[in-house]
Amino acid sequence: MQPELSSELRYLIYTAILMLVVWIPYILAELRMTGLVKLLSYPDERVLPIWAQRLKKAHYNLVENFAPFAVAVLTAEWLDFHTSVTCACAIIFFWSRVVHPIMHVMRIWAMRTISFAVGMGATLVYLLAILLEVA
Repeated sequence: MQPELSSELRYLIYTAILMLVVWIPYILAELRMTGLVKLLSYPDERVLPIWAQRLKKAHYNLVENFAPFAVAVLTAEWLDFHTSVTCACAIIFFWSRVVHPIMHVMRIWAMRTISFAVGMGATLVYLLAILLEVA
């Protein structure tokens, strides 16, 4: 029998994969702009196109926001607490984090902030749902 992943844990894994691949375009851009030899020598000046600078910021933002989401998912897994709310929160967090770097690079007015806020809101609702369950 093959073990099953909860939807929430599956979206945590999807988010981890996103975090592991979103840096690739800006590293390739830096490699193209700086050159391999100079890049491998830890240059003081790093040259990135504006879009790559934005993508790098979005990646760092994802890294910073991954921990609270992971705490929510792993706590719910440990408690075996799965509801339509926790599932929706996981799905919303993931897709907001897919949209966030795209909006950051494209500079569509307010969409970066909205996608960030939606993801953080989903994490907050997820954590509150857990706290209300165990209270």
